[in-house]
Amino acid sequence: MNFVQWLNSLDKLLYELMSWLVFFPVTLWRIVRHPLQTMAYAEDQLRQPADRQFRGTVNPPITMILTLVLSQAIDLSVHDVNPIVASQHGLARLVNDNTTLLSLRLILFGAFPLALATRKVRRSNVQLDRDSLQGPFYAQCFAVAPFSLGISVGSTLAAQSIAVAQYVGALIFAVACAFYILVETRWFHTELRQSYWRSASHTFISTLEAGLFALCFSLLFAL
Repeated sequence: MNFVQWLNSLDKLLYELMSWLVFFPVTLWRIVRHPLQTMAYAEDQLRQPADRQFRGTVNPPITMILTLVLSQAIDLSVHDVNPIVASQHGLARLVNDNTTLLSLRLILFGAFPLALATRKVRRSNVQLDRDSLQGPFYAQCFAVAPFSLGISVGSTLAAQSIAVAQYVGALIFAVACAFYILVETRWFHTELRQSYWRSASHTFISTLEAGLFALCFSLLFAL
């Protein structure tokens, strides 16, 4: 690669990174305002040519990653050092910097899109493979973004010693959970054309599976 080619590649990288400052807030706002439409948009975009996909938003996995980066930045603004990084118990010894901590967050919150997308594909009588899973997984990456932000910010505030911060944190946590459960129930209802009761059961079971995985995985770093 010559110098001119290197500059051209750097130009594209710089534009892509800086454009996130515009399109990331736009994407989050679209998810919060119109969650089901944005999730449907995620699946529809995968049917477009690769160079035409997600022209008006950040793509779903990157949206989830950026949300977790934002959550971690907020957490670090409150705690100079995250308790997991400061801990030396169990596997927490392996989490010795912010990059490793971000990877841990990705695994924990990434379990939710995977669990719900897998359940949707299996209940759709479609063969589960990489192609059939990708669309629902991308849709779920959009859905989990505000949920993960609310959970992270709520947990950070609830851990403070100030009573008002604790109440606000608990409220944010509860709203994030309620929003996520409602959106997922409506998503299953729309995608599988089932009753709200069955859709709620799909949401409960798959969220419970992901939550148990996240809990068990977290305990490895806490004990």
